[in-house]
Amino acid sequence: MRTFVSAIAVILGVLLSAVAVPAIWLDRNIMQEDGFVALAAPLGKDEVFQHRLAAAAVGTIDTSAAPEALAGMVKPVLEALARSLSGLPGYPAAWEETLRKSHRLSIADPRTLPPEADSTTSLTLDVAPLVALGVQEISKTSGLPLAAPDQTLISIGQSSQRQLIERVAAYAPMGYSLAIAAGAAFALALVAARRRWAVIFSAGVAGLLLAGLWTAGSQLAGDAVLGAASGNEVADMFKNEFVGAASNNFRSWILATAITGGALLVAGIVIRVVSPGHGRATR
Repeated sequence: MRTFVSAIAVILGVLLSAVAVPAIWLDRNIMQEDGFVALAAPLGKDEVFQHRLAAAAVGTIDTSAAPEALAGMVKPVLEALARSLSGLPGYPAAWEETLRKSHRLSIADPRTLPPEADSTTSLTLDVAPLVALGVQEISKTSGLPLAAPDQTLISIGQSSQRQLIERVAAYAPMGYSLAIAAGAAFALALVAARRRWAVIFSAGVAGLLLAGLWTAGSQLAGDAVLGAASGNEVADMFKNEFVGAASNNFRSWILATAITGGALLVAGIVIRVVSPGHGRATR
C-alpha cells in the first residue's frame, strides 16, 4: 500500500510540475509588466531593429502644423532623425516606456482599450514615447511647432490571439499553487516510500523527461506565433526578436530542470549502491 501511495504521489507531482513551471514562467516574464520589460528591453539594442523602429516612429510624426515656408525643410529633418533617433540620450528611457505602455495595452481588459486599438490582437505596440522623443528633437533643432501624440499604435498578431492572451492571463497565476501542490506530492512520496532512493531516482528521470517535453512545446509555440504574419514589417521584426528572446529565457529554465533531474537521478543511484537498505520500511 505504501509503495502504491508513493507511486501515485510521484505521478501526481510530475503532472503538476509539467503545468506549474511553464505557468510560472509565463506569469513572471509575460503577464507581469516588469518581467516583460526586462525580457524585451534588449531588443532595443539591436541595431537593425532600432533603425527600422525609429523610421516607423518618425514616419508617424504629424508635420501639418509646420508653416508652408518650412515645408521643404521637414523631409530632410525627418530623414536625419530616423537615422539618429536611436542614438539620442533619451532613447533607452523612451524604449522602456514604449514597452510598458504596450504591455498595458496587450493584456488589459478589452473594454479599457482606446477606440483606435484593436482589442482582438495579441500585442499592440504603442510607440508614442519614441515619437515624442523625435518631436522633441525636431522642435529643439528646427523650432517647428509640433505636438506629440498621446498614442501611436502598431498592431501585432491575428484576431484569435487576444483570446489566447486572456486564457494565459487566467492560467499563469495558478502556477504557484500548482508548484506548492507538486512539492507536497513529492514530499508525500518520500514519506510513504519503502525505497526512498527509488523516489529520488524517479524524480530525476521525470525532470529529464519534462525538460524534453518543454523543449518540444516551446518550439511548437514559437513556430505558431512566428507563423502568424501581421503584414507590418516593424511588428513582425519585433515579434520575431521577442519570440527568440522568450525562447532563450525559457531555455535557461529547461536547462536548470535538466541539471536538477540529472543530479537527482545520480543521487538516487548513489544512495542505492552505497546503502542498499536505504528506504526500507521499519517494522
